Amino acid sequence: MMFNELDPLLHSQIRLAIISILMGVEEAQFNYLKEKTETTAGNLSFQLTKLKEADYIKVSKSFKDNYPLTTVRITAKGRKAFEGYVNAMKKYLQL
Repeated sequence: MMFNELDPLLHSQIRLAIISILMGVEEAQFNYLKEKTETTAGNLSFQLTKLKEADYIKVSKSFKDNYPLTTVRITAKGRKAFEGYVNAMKKYLQL
């Protein structure tokens, strides 16, 4: 097995972390993802944009108590991509 079977979009530490978190929840708020991934708001925004452009996630923006609220959820395409990535890693690691 070669590394080219690994989804390059998910082969980024932060993007993989985001998708991993989203696999276990219905949705996650921006600040929760920022805390869990231990990254900056700017970097998280950039990585979310990459995942959104690939249709791996849906991003919803609203307001809560006059504060902006960004909520993220994984799409079916994102789930499939993550599962494929995990399976490719298992093959590579011969698990």
